[in-house]
Amino acid sequence: MTPIVRFAPSPTGNIHIGNSRTALVNWLYAEKHNGQFILRYDDTDKARSKQEYADQILKDLNWLGIEPDRIERQSGRFSAYDEAAENLRAHGLLYACYETPDELDRKRKRQLARGLPPIYDRAGLNLTAEQKQALEAEGRNAHWRFLLPNFDGSTENLVRTPVTWNDVVRGEQTIDLASMSDPVLIREDGTYLYTLPSVVDDIEMGVTHIIRGDDHVTNTAAQIAIFEALGAKSPDFGHHNLLTTASGEGLSKRLGSLSIASLNEDGYEPMAVASLAVLIGTSGAVEAITTMEELIQRFDPSTITKSAAKFDVAELDSLNKKLVHAKPYSNARQKLEAAGIGGGEDFWNVVRENIEKLPEAADWWQMVEHATPVIDKDDVEFLQQARTLLPDQPWGEETWTEWTSLIKQQTGRKGRALFMPLRKAMTGREHGPELAAILLLIGREKTLARLAGARALPV
Repeated sequence: MTPIVRFAPSPTGNIHIGNSRTALVNWLYAEKHNGQFILRYDDTDKARSKQEYADQILKDLNWLGIEPDRIERQSGRFSAYDEAAENLRAHGLLYACYETPDELDRKRKRQLARGLPPIYDRAGLNLTAEQKQALEAEGRNAHWRFLLPNFDGSTENLVRTPVTWNDVVRGEQTIDLASMSDPVLIREDGTYLYTLPSVVDDIEMGVTHIIRGDDHVTNTAAQIAIFEALGAKSPDFGHHNLLTTASGEGLSKRLGSLSIASLNEDGYEPMAVASLAVLIGTSGAVEAITTMEELIQRFDPSTITKSAAKFDVAELDSLNKKLVHAKPYSNARQKLEAAGIGGGEDFWNVVRENIEKLPEAADWWQMVEHATPVIDKDDVEFLQQARTLLPDQPWGEETWTEWTSLIKQQTGRKGRALFMPLRKAMTGREHGPELAAILLLIGREKTLARLAGARALPV
């Protein structure tokens, strides 16, 4: 069976690192098994769904390396959901309820006080047509619940009804439907919760595997019952652990700093983000994977652990640095040139081990082109001597050694006393790449000018 998976974000905000984990796990599963990946926008909330967010979600997925095989929108499929709802009503499986949120909360509290499980008592099933009319006359609108198949004879006679599935990630899972309230499928305002549209779309789009966060484990039992009520075989399910912040908080769209868009803007490598999002919270090592092909080979859903995984920006920084340091010029060239960074391969090979994010190379290119010399008062005479000893062109790999040997002989300086004044005068900084390589990048004329410093000695 060719697997068909889906990632179904709501275009009501930017996706974050936790959402990307779900998207990547699904895409990697499809790629590993020659399957299909569907991007399905859950845009049934017309008031909050925006095209700009949908566009950004696709852009973010593409940045991570995910190319959907199909793109679907739930906003154009309401007729299918209406038909499914009528089907359930016709079979007595979708019933109207009129309690307010406050009334439902009071019911739950009374049940807990009596030592009973806080599940819905199915009062809506016992309403007569006259009672419904009276409630509606009060201005109440019905919300609609799906009748779970967890009773024997009377709907009030709940019986243990285990639903078992072999979870792609967690192994065998069992949920007792008798421990659950009948889920609400349609709100008071007539809009659908995600559950029914999701099941209808999964059936009609041929989804074979639903892989999502483990906060949906309990929901899965109810969804399997809905699949069966609509005459369909349920897909295989998998539930991966969730990501939290380093402090243990849940991720949400309001944490803009962890959105994929912001991580991109901050200069992170997509493979650093993908490596951490996929490998964190597994039994394997979290490493900087250089290509999606390698990540596909490494991916194994059975290695995902059951406990939540903490996303730490410091760990992302570490992975990003490793990828940047190992990045060949051929992979960096396009971004460097787009940022107006010259110097070619020679420049990149000199500076890449001194940066953690590729955009930081711009700062070093500025140093090559326009550094402001830093010349301490005690070093003015020394630098004047060094300037007069600068070898003529042509220069090569031995120029730095030749020059510093002459300086050492003439001035008697060595070690830090020799190299630090030269570095500060040539680059305006106290740290950076090897001066031998920097010298070749700067060139003779700029080196002479910078050694001249404030005295503006003739070049």
